[in-house]
Amino acid sequence: MIYLKTREEIELMRESALMVSRTLAVIAKEIKPGVTPIFLDKLAEQYIRDNGGIPAFKGYKGGRGVPDFPATLCISINEAVVHGIPGNKPLQNGDIISVDCGVKKNGFFGDHAYTFAVGEIKPEVQKLIDVTKESLYLGIQQMISGNRIGDISFAIQQHAEKHGYGVVRELVGHGLGRNMHEEPEVPNYGKRGDGPKIKEGMVLAIEPMINLGTKNIRQLNDGWTIVTTDGKPSVHFEHDVAVVDGKPEILSSYAFIEEALALVK
Repeated sequence: MIYLKTREEIELMRESALMVSRTLAVIAKEIKPGVTPIFLDKLAEQYIRDNGGIPAFKGYKGGRGVPDFPATLCISINEAVVHGIPGNKPLQNGDIISVDCGVKKNGFFGDHAYTFAVGEIKPEVQKLIDVTKESLYLGIQQMISGNRIGDISFAIQQHAEKHGYGVVRELVGHGLGRNMHEEPEVPNYGKRGDGPKIKEGMVLAIEPMINLGTKNIRQLNDGWTIVTTDGKPSVHFEHDVAVVDGKPEILSSYAFIEEALALVK
């Protein structure tokens, strides 16, 4: 079932989404060669708890035989697509890291992601970052009352594949609300006019996961980390978006992150 939100609920969700945004901005200032992902994770957890939130990913249930997720952040480095577990290996110049964060506050979830460059990265990888972010916003533009989920999916896929990139099939965006994962699923590939109709009050986490090479992925033995099968980099961006007055309204914000990054440079 798809749960449509009231204006009041959307405002509460905006608070949760913006807490994620501010958390990502806190760690953005620290992302540089030599820093460990586990250090970033501890910073994020402290910030969320200090500001009245609950880290939504920590303790998230794994599948059969898989331990619960142990961290506040998913930190996925280079060929890791999503769900990377923060570790102690220092970041290196030229790495990219996709950081996904979830927060529960006021009974509602925020969940979004940003891909960061560590030091100087290759131009081809920077282009992948730019195109993936562009595909996110092109998808968001299609989140209009009367459109369908497939219109979002098609816009993302078309832009990414136009540049020769691989669009991950097995992982998708999703509805968001009192649960972190709600209906409908939001694939990053599809056909115009397919899927559930977009309606007033719908809230989605739209999240293209785009690979420099093949679209194919595999899971590591930790039960969580997803990587590209060809070892080439992957990029992940995600926003929380609501339909308000028939149009998409982004509840999360990259402004805090990009302001923090500008201060570091």
